[in-house]
Amino acid sequence: MKRNAYFDNAKLVLIFLVVFGHMIQPFTEGAGMNTLYMWIYTFHMPAFIFLAGFFAKGSGNRTYIINLAKKLLVPYLIFQLLYTGYYILLGKSGWQGIFYPQWSLWFLFSLFSWHILLAWFKKLPAILSVSLAVLVGLVVGYFGEIGHTYSLSRTFVFFPFFLFGYWCTKEQVMWLKQKRVKIASLIVLFVVAVAIYFAPDLNSGWLLASKSYGDLDMPAYGGLARLLVYVTSTMMAMSILAWIPQKNSLLTPLGTRTLYVYLLHGFFIQYFRQKDMFQVNHFIDVVGLAIISAGIVLLLSNKPVLGIWQPFIEGRMTILRNAFNRMIARMQHRIQ
Repeated sequence: MKRNAYFDNAKLVLIFLVVFGHMIQPFTEGAGMNTLYMWIYTFHMPAFIFLAGFFAKGSGNRTYIINLAKKLLVPYLIFQLLYTGYYILLGKSGWQGIFYPQWSLWFLFSLFSWHILLAWFKKLPAILSVSLAVLVGLVVGYFGEIGHTYSLSRTFVFFPFFLFGYWCTKEQVMWLKQKRVKIASLIVLFVVAVAIYFAPDLNSGWLLASKSYGDLDMPAYGGLARLLVYVTSTMMAMSILAWIPQKNSLLTPLGTRTLYVYLLHGFFIQYFRQKDMFQVNHFIDVVGLAIISAGIVLLLSNKPVLGIWQPFIEGRMTILRNAFNRMIARMQHRIQ
């Protein structure tokens, strides 16, 4: 699929919010910061997963699955080991098993699973497949055995967003850019923020999707609560996507490098948390954390970082090889 500036801009905005959300997570005791944190978490991963589904093919053949495993499971294993070692160096708990994702590595494991599930779900009519995925997402919350291990809970709970993205066309996504939709989206964004502010006891576990209804203290009516979360997250994701710029900018290419930022930013975040480096006592502190988050995104998106980490993330060395070839060419030109 030909690259589209809108989608790259969307991924860049969302990866910034992922980093910023992780930056402010330790400072959510106050109502204001808790509202900001929860507000971001209502949409940033659902929207990210929607975009992943939008670009999915889900052919399901043997070659496709093997390539998918190389692209997602191999980096998962590598970073599972790297983060485990890093946690031990920081004095945190280390190894919890190969299938208990460290940090935010659950996304790689779940993304692989969503592609596999897509091979079957895409054979059903769109409405039926999405409805079935939502039903599964509602039901799994009643089983305490389905949790963080294998990223099972998140896989099932977030799968409807992936599937919804798969079924959507570019024209349907661009429908969000209509003026009346953008105006309505502002109302949605504001109303949800107000609702979160006046319900500060809302458990963030509903948005993280890794716990059962029993763990969330709603064993009987958890399905209804999750259905409300589905509706809210869908509306919030649509509202944010409505305001994503469509034009190319100097920052647009960074939207093609979000996987690097996603996998690497945890090394910064975990160090900051372990060393207790920041405090939030004023609005300017929040702005400072936002600037640091943007700096992390820019740093982890630059070519030297990509070149160093490409063998671990993509299993290739094209960036380093091309840089080496250019250096050799310049040296030969000077000699001549």
